[in-house]
Amino acid sequence: MNHKHRDALLGLSVADALGVPYEFLEREDLRAAPAVDMVGYGTHEQPAGTWSDDSSLAFCCAESLVYGYKPEHMGRLMVRWYQAEVWTPHGKVFDIGIGTAKSLQRVQAGSPVSESGLRGEKDNGNGSLMRILPLLFFIHDKPIAERWQVVAEVSSITHAHIRSIIACFIYLEYARLILHGQEKIAAFRQMQDCVTPFLKSRPEVSLDELNTYHRLLQNPIGPFVIQAVHECPEDEIQSSGYVVHTLEAAFWCFLRHETYAAICLAAVNLGKDTDTTACVAGGLAGLYLGADAIPENWLGKLQKRDAIEALAAALALKYPLP
Repeated sequence: MNHKHRDALLGLSVADALGVPYEFLEREDLRAAPAVDMVGYGTHEQPAGTWSDDSSLAFCCAESLVYGYKPEHMGRLMVRWYQAEVWTPHGKVFDIGIGTAKSLQRVQAGSPVSESGLRGEKDNGNGSLMRILPLLFFIHDKPIAERWQVVAEVSSITHAHIRSIIACFIYLEYARLILHGQEKIAAFRQMQDCVTPFLKSRPEVSLDELNTYHRLLQNPIGPFVIQAVHECPEDEIQSSGYVVHTLEAAFWCFLRHETYAAICLAAVNLGKDTDTTACVAGGLAGLYLGADAIPENWLGKLQKRDAIEALAAALALKYPLP
């Protein structure tokens, strides 16, 4: 039986929980006292193994997909989380991004999800990227144009600006290659070969937006030599809640480190949005290395692990893999 659904959900949620106690800490602070293990309390005063809104909303996406692809249902399930009815580790919502909150308030007030997401250039937080990975199992065998359209619809529930949609698309296109067994550096180059020309062909994607991702894509605006993200020194990698920073940081951690623990601890020790950087990197690490690569003592601390594994099993039944 293929366990990739479990690998992905455990991969992202364990990494998220690893980062929760350190959220908002500066990199300099973590260099002085780095994260080395899964601990509790810290920033949000939560017990060890507590995952954040990142995993909660990913679980909402996964649960909704079990009932088929229905963006309205997905958005309504996210509202139920926002109201602390589903997918909280301890029965309350202790963290949520501003953009996500505003969008879910619109859904709660009756807005269709096609109109709920924020569309301004300043609305490009990482709130759709952090929850997008379960969508992989629905779209991985579809044509690329359909994959793009579905990613745009799901991102736009909360984050409808083209920059956030591109981030989710790059991430899932890369995750798709990992899912299909590609080695990670080869998959990065193959993702570039596929995604760059596709995005150039989309009328809604400007060259300026493509160039925003110049360290992840193939020199979108011309024949200039641009350093790939994983070749950059750490000081050139930012780890704020801006979607471009999160995607770059997650790729940087995943491509430069070999074990699940090393990838996720590197993400946390970048500082600032520690839980989301780790969540995005950890989802890739789980897919690539498998859940058996996650330290057992981290898995043992994960809140509601049984529920997460049951969700993964239901997702696997709905969208089986070879």
